[in-house]
Amino acid sequence: MSLSETFLDTEDLHPIDIVQTLATRHEWDFDRVADDQISMVVEGQWRTYSITLAWSGYDETLRLICTFEMDPPEEKLPALYDTLNRANDLVWAGAFTFWREQRLMVWRYGLVLTGGQIAGPEQIDRLISDAVSSAERFYPAFQLVCWGDDCPEKAMDVAMGRAYGRA
Repeated sequence: MSLSETFLDTEDLHPIDIVQTLATRHEWDFDRVADDQISMVVEGQWRTYSITLAWSGYDETLRLICTFEMDPPEEKLPALYDTLNRANDLVWAGAFTFWREQRLMVWRYGLVLTGGQIAGPEQIDRLISDAVSSAERFYPAFQLVCWGDDCPEKAMDVAMGRAYGRA
């Protein structure tokens, strides 16, 4: 059964209900913070990621924030910001930022659903998996810049692109 078939009989789908169903299906730990917000923990290869999705009815946007802790030395921040810019140049959906005060690396994305559009379960599942795969892809580059003394150009060599096609 496809993810969409799970929701066929539902007239008014709330995006956070769909996220909760996906979290249950993937066996991710989650907390339904409010009717319009859910937080979950997703295990990656490099890190454990905290993912929060929140629905804003005001601007009809499903917001995703994927975070992981990062506490770079102060003198490495300019190189980290350079690396963030380079990473953001390689992605089309979403962007990285560093929340200095919270010491968190953040991947953000907003899915705009104006005019009563509904995000399907496959779309939301892809949104979450893209956030984790982007964090996994660039995590080694961030580490090399902050603790490995690599320059941003060299560190980005480890950020592999997504493979397409067949071998």
